[in-house]
Amino acid sequence: MRNLISIEDVSPGGWDALYSLCCEMIDRPGDYIDACRGKVLATLFYEPSTRTNFSFQSAMQRLGGSAFGFAEPNATSVSKGETLADTVRIAASYADAVVLRSPLEGAALAASLYCEIPLINAGDGGHHHPTQTLTDMTTIARLRGGIGGMTIGICGDLRYGRTVHSLILALSKFADITYYLISPRELRTPGYILSRLRAAGARFFEVSELTRTLPELDVLYMTRIQRERFGDPAEYDRLRGTYVLDRPALGAARGDMLVMHPLPRLDEIAPDVDGDPRAVYFEQVRYGMYIRMALLLTLTGLGRKPVPPPTAAGPDGGHVCPNPDCVTRAEPYIPRLRREDARAPGRVYCEYCDSEITRTAPHGCCHTGSTEL
Repeated sequence: MRNLISIEDVSPGGWDALYSLCCEMIDRPGDYIDACRGKVLATLFYEPSTRTNFSFQSAMQRLGGSAFGFAEPNATSVSKGETLADTVRIAASYADAVVLRSPLEGAALAASLYCEIPLINAGDGGHHHPTQTLTDMTTIARLRGGIGGMTIGICGDLRYGRTVHSLILALSKFADITYYLISPRELRTPGYILSRLRAAGARFFEVSELTRTLPELDVLYMTRIQRERFGDPAEYDRLRGTYVLDRPALGAARGDMLVMHPLPRLDEIAPDVDGDPRAVYFEQVRYGMYIRMALLLTLTGLGRKPVPPPTAAGPDGGHVCPNPDCVTRAEPYIPRLRREDARAPGRVYCEYCDSEITRTAPHGCCHTGSTEL
């Protein structure tokens, strides 16, 4: 693994190595205080963040390295119209690794085409958030002794929740996991995620009731209804508050069930749950720093590698992505990459955002295949 764009870039062996290193750092932090001395991390946050941004910065500092970057793109040359590709190229000139968060789906993959140093996806719109998933996996493994052989309920915004998408993709590689996907009909899990569960032979149930599901669960992963993903404020107002976990509701759950949340929370977990020993979302934050330390130590040692100029898109009447939040819509110079579904001949998907592509009038070209990361 050179770049971390999707959690699928982490092989089972890669996860074992990262988790083992993370546990060493948790147990013997003093052994790693100079592990990244002289290394520099660039943090490019085009979208608000508290935990992820602070976590990466503190992780690098605890390893003896340093970090620079922005959390407000309007204070940079982005406000002058600088492209994503050029911003990443500039940051890569000064750093040993880049962390990127963007509201555009597929932005991390697109940026990696222009980046000579390792690039880490810190969230691309409602698509993926692989380092949050590493955090979640670390939390489950440390507190349960392992990941397989459990029943997990994932509740809230499953349509736009990038933490949810990454977590399901990661867990689908482990054996004997049952999923309860708890959401209103309007926020159900995207088809490409469900297809992955089916391909893995996993047991999953799409349900709308939280309280009735609680007695079945070993882990409950709560998420917020995300206002920033809704084009219609009225729809958000109608759906917010659909699920609330409070102490009375928690009474139906097992005594050893873990309550997790990627944070920030709104009203989906009441403050009276915080004191319950099953509530581990603040421990989750701490584990996130350590697994990011392990990731940074692993990737910053890979050095610089020239990248060939991406093939330019040209008007050939090919496929275009219909997703208005896809990076190719905001950064039109990016080559159009597609992939075909081997299980469903004739179905073609955007490589950046996983949306199914439709053929339209000439707007640019799609090149078959994917980039090697």
